[in-house]
Amino acid sequence: MLDRVAVAPDTADPAVAAAVVARARQRGFRRFVLASGVPVSAVEGEEVLRRDADRIVSGPDDRAGYPVVRVGDPAALAAAIARTADGATLVVEWTGDRVIPLENAVAHRGRRFSLWSYAGSPREVPAALAALEHGADRVVAVVRSPDDVDRLEAALEHHPVVALDWTRVPLTAVEPAGVGDRVLVDTTSLLRPEEGLLVGSSAALLFHVASEAVGSEFSRPRAFRVNAGASHSYVLLADGTTRYLAELEAGDAVLAVAPESPPRSVRVGRVKIERRPLVLLRATDGAQSRTVFLQEAETVRLSSGGGRVAVTHLRPPSEVWAVRLPAARHLGTAVEETIVER
Repeated sequence: MLDRVAVAPDTADPAVAAAVVARARQRGFRRFVLASGVPVSAVEGEEVLRRDADRIVSGPDDRAGYPVVRVGDPAALAAAIARTADGATLVVEWTGDRVIPLENAVAHRGRRFSLWSYAGSPREVPAALAALEHGADRVVAVVRSPDDVDRLEAALEHHPVVALDWTRVPLTAVEPAGVGDRVLVDTTSLLRPEEGLLVGSSAALLFHVASEAVGSEFSRPRAFRVNAGASHSYVLLADGTTRYLAELEAGDAVLAVAPESPPRSVRVGRVKIERRPLVLLRATDGAQSRTVFLQEAETVRLSSGGGRVAVTHLRPPSEVWAVRLPAARHLGTAVEETIVER
């Protein structure tokens, strides 16, 4: 999610702007749109662009850049979209209504061009990221102080930009799957017993794996932990993209959720990958067979209609909670294409 947000200090004071950038770096932001007089350069892994009048440029030698179009009525939006060439970038700064116009722009964008949207305050950013469930490709968040950066982080943390299609699917098989690398995800937040992560072998259907907030007769509760599954599995991040469990790193924002409840964003504090016995669970979703590989242990639980059940106690045709998502992914982002995953 942070990769889709560029922090834009709105201040004439270079010192304040530099303080905003410093705070944003501490909070994990790596994209910036700065005024030409701000004495800040990009460090490794960052993108620093400059606002030059009605253009966003990469540097003083960039004569083209991305034109910034001010839109305040339907005619202006239609004209801006019509002028945007295939493969180009449209940057919109709203002078009136912003929610419905942005949804219209997202609908017309399709896969034809890249859409950037200015957000006039931190509280506007979640809606810009989630418009029509896809949002702008990049949101330029206007902030006026380091405290505004904190407000921006809070807005993103507490308003995950993903819609969840919950369903219960029947298990068709629960069987040993040898030894493999399983991934423990420890978060910097304490999770409720009913909360967990969404994990699976196919992005089309992710299973709800509950936290270890309830221990067992032989282990203490660890409310910060989800024993999430085998290393190849997808896990849903807070911005609606997916990542392989083995690729998670400290600081990543994952989606913590309980079935049919509002989700929240939590940060990964630590990832532990260890060799453990695995169990393969198969379920049917319509005509499709979906799978998830989990550690075979009493503390690993899936959510069912009757509560949370340890994988060691699950038997077909038990039903478990899962979430349907678009199946096709490119580097974790949903795309429109034909895909078959087995």
